[in-house]
Amino acid sequence: MKTLAIPILLTALLFFWISADAQKPVLTKLPFAFSQNERTPMENTPILWGHQLLLVSNYRPGGAEAKGKDAYLYIDDMQTGQEVARFGQGHSFVSAYLNDKELNVFALDFTDFGHKMNSTGIDRITSTDLKTWKTEKVILPEGNEHLFNSSVCKDEKGYLMAYESDKPVQFCFKFARSTDLAKWEKIPNLVFTGLKHEYSSCPVIRYIKPYYYVIYVHEPFKGHDGWNSFLIRSKDLETWEYSPYNPILEAAAGEGKNNSDTDLLEYEGKTYLYYATGDQETWSTVRVAQFNGSEKSFFEGHFPKRKTVLKTSAKTK
Repeated sequence: MKTLAIPILLTALLFFWISADAQKPVLTKLPFAFSQNERTPMENTPILWGHQLLLVSNYRPGGAEAKGKDAYLYIDDMQTGQEVARFGQGHSFVSAYLNDKELNVFALDFTDFGHKMNSTGIDRITSTDLKTWKTEKVILPEGNEHLFNSSVCKDEKGYLMAYESDKPVQFCFKFARSTDLAKWEKIPNLVFTGLKHEYSSCPVIRYIKPYYYVIYVHEPFKGHDGWNSFLIRSKDLETWEYSPYNPILEAAAGEGKNNSDTDLLEYEGKTYLYYATGDQETWSTVRVAQFNGSEKSFFEGHFPKRKTVLKTSAKTK
């Protein structure tokens, strides 16, 4: 009996070791959605401004026929529901980065949306009091390129931006660097276009040494209905690894056919993912999923040590 007990015990320990390592981080979709109205947000960034929980969003009426003159950016207090700032007329596809006491908002400056899609590029809009705002151009399109979403993080070299483009693939994302958040230099010969040059949009980027992590929207694929959120990581921005748990977010019953435009916030030891649902055509709203842990443990937990991962290169030359 003692002889049999040893291999049984070892087998049980091995199974526990493998199972524990392979456990997918649990994301709980909280049972509410933002009310649908004429200003329901889609692109958004949650931030902690002092003790205030704020949501930086954009209003873009008209769908494919949207005009820049009707669009603007705004900030809501998530604890009171009140609007605390309205600014950035003519801007959309918003993201935000808080640099100490300076709020940096990045958004596309456009005149016409949809099939025309006329824009002058991505602007940086800053404020230290949420009342006075300064605007400057930071990323310009090249040739007949169109730009869309962007996201910024900090690393040892300064700041890194991932920004969405429709060239060479509709859609893909590229990268730029800055030392001061004001002057940006595009990184040449790096374009993320997925494994097979497929639709890869809405990047949100974070840096947790030694990896850059990006959550982005992947096109519909076999076995998964609609547009889903994928997670990838890289040490050098060239070689990217896919989480074996992809998609990390996909539409559930009642959410339409997409879980897209993700951004996230760590707050009181938990991580909250704000994401858009809808049908990509007639309706959308924002929901929130919760992970019971830090951003670091959330990202690292999606790349277990003993699982094989797919890899792809963003290098173009």
